[in-house]
Amino acid sequence: MSYPDSDPCPPTHARASTRSPSRRAAALAALTLTVALGSGATYYAMAALPPMPFPPANPLSEEKRILGKILFWDEQLSTSMAVSCGTCHSFSRGGADPRLARNAGIDNLLNTPDDILGSPGVILSDAQNDFQRHATFGLAPQITNRSSTSPVNAGYAPQLFWDGRATSSFTDPETNTVAINNGGALESQAVGPLLNTTEMVHAGFDWATLKTRLESFRPLDLATNIPADVASVLATKPGYPELFRQAFGTPTISARRIAFAIATYQRTLVSDQAPWDRFVAGQTTALTPSQQQGLTLYQNQGKCNICHTLPQATGFTFRNIGIRPPAEDLGRQIVTLNNNDRGRFKVPTLRNAGLKATFMHNGQFTTMGQVVAFYARAPGSPPQFADNLDPALVAAPGGPPAIPLNPQQQASVADFVANGLLDTRVQTQVFPFDRPTLFIDRAASGSTILGAGTPGLGSLTPLIIAQTPAMIGNKFFRIGLANARPGASATLNISTLPPVNGRITPTATLGSKIVDSIGTKNGMTTMHLEVAPDKFSPGQAVFFQWSVADVAAVGGEALSPVARFIPFCGSMGCLPIGCSPADIAADDATPLPSVASVNNGLTEGDYNLFFMTFFDAGAVCDIANDNGSPRAPFGTDTTNNGVTEGDYNLFFSVYFDGCAS
Repeated sequence: MSYPDSDPCPPTHARASTRSPSRRAAALAALTLTVALGSGATYYAMAALPPMPFPPANPLSEEKRILGKILFWDEQLSTSMAVSCGTCHSFSRGGADPRLARNAGIDNLLNTPDDILGSPGVILSDAQNDFQRHATFGLAPQITNRSSTSPVNAGYAPQLFWDGRATSSFTDPETNTVAINNGGALESQAVGPLLNTTEMVHAGFDWATLKTRLESFRPLDLATNIPADVASVLATKPGYPELFRQAFGTPTISARRIAFAIATYQRTLVSDQAPWDRFVAGQTTALTPSQQQGLTLYQNQGKCNICHTLPQATGFTFRNIGIRPPAEDLGRQIVTLNNNDRGRFKVPTLRNAGLKATFMHNGQFTTMGQVVAFYARAPGSPPQFADNLDPALVAAPGGPPAIPLNPQQQASVADFVANGLLDTRVQTQVFPFDRPTLFIDRAASGSTILGAGTPGLGSLTPLIIAQTPAMIGNKFFRIGLANARPGASATLNISTLPPVNGRITPTATLGSKIVDSIGTKNGMTTMHLEVAPDKFSPGQAVFFQWSVADVAAVGGEALSPVARFIPFCGSMGCLPIGCSPADIAADDATPLPSVASVNNGLTEGDYNLFFMTFFDAGAVCDIANDNGSPRAPFGTDTTNNGVTEGDYNLFFSVYFDGCAS
């Protein structure tokens, strides 16, 4: 299915497009338009981009596009709660990653020629989502071994990823059946990062776990400045099951449907309004004289068009341009097992490439000028490795470079690529390239580390690992500890008061853990807790600090630095809390806080839930201390031995009083 002539998006998102009848006619007319360029050469203009193809098994719908857009930008899909698909694909950076993170490469030494500028992902974590120490990255986020590529115009490509492992035939990863025979590279690509333990999730994470998590999340709750098309759909506060029902007819969440939705969204990311597009449509002044000269060189002497064929600015082929020795990264050969493919990588589109922070699969270059100079073999350029080098780049023995461009010509080519192929809608992130503000973009929403801590065994100071969003209602909040005495007892303390001389005065103790003593968790432990709405207040700073029993420390106690968090409400507002200790459930007996259910205070739902779970010692019934007094925040004020007669007595002492007005 292709785009219809009428725009599939609501009128409020109207946009100019070469797919409109008038623009399409201009583009077709450009087929016969001959433009004389400054060099005296002749350029035969070509049609603009064709309509985006949609596979019959996954046709376009507005509901599916919206769901895909929400999924693409929702950081809750990662087990760190801090990485979304869009984290590594910023439109203002041409759809690539604006962050520069260094992977040491195969020699495992930083700042050497084989280094890779990749994307930061998640801190290594085990199947329980406990932090682990990575052999290379330690306690820092892992870094991908290739740079990110752009989702813009990616729907035209028959294979995706640098090595083409996302194929046109899409296989459902849950059923292992073919869901799309041809044209499903975007679907094949979409399911990769969602279970990738470097990029987004902890070890052992699977589709069933992701589905369960999505059912409990309020969509895009971590984001702010949500685009208008998405905000209008989320105004009624639907959960993910409802969004899947709107897109697919039933609320079932599956890997196939996730892939279909994300791919549908990405197929609407069509960039076709660069100066070059206007130029070939007949606007002869759309390109500057320098860019026109660059275009001539691009098509002829520069040989750019052999690989980066217009109008796509890519031919979707795989080439080895000699950036690094193939042994460092075999590229396409990893997929095909064909030795002739060693060191070959997918030719990326050059549309909007001028916005990128890095270039090539390893991020080796950081400016367009460096890229062009490399091809021209300009003085000072890095070496070009001959093993399996593409024939288009092989120079004759003793002759000039295969792409002979002088400095002025190099500048013109760079100008054309960086500016002549730039769609300002991508640069300024306007529809369809608009996006929300993510948690990772808001420094004030993250944690702040205070103080230096107190050292223990081996003069090592325990480290506190604090990176999870303190969003009210986040059930997956975690605080890690490292560099602690193995086998020791470690206690996580919390305070609403700032530290004095590097130490907090605990408001509560959140529990103790035994520090691990083997493997990748040696000297480490992780505490998991919920940022519960009855315990944390939005805007009220809280301070966490680990204390570790350690005879080698002064006073027998080693301390971590302090982590300060400022809890915040999600984009749908803070989850409601009960109006009294007995208000434990929504009206339908769903335990509070509830993402989707209605709560009208003390109702039959509270009564039913209490008696459904009390005799099984359900934690939801633990509303009181043993003496029947209400539990204080964190439940640490008096003796509490779980579900006891005290809970029963408190529930009935307040239930029939109703809620205070």
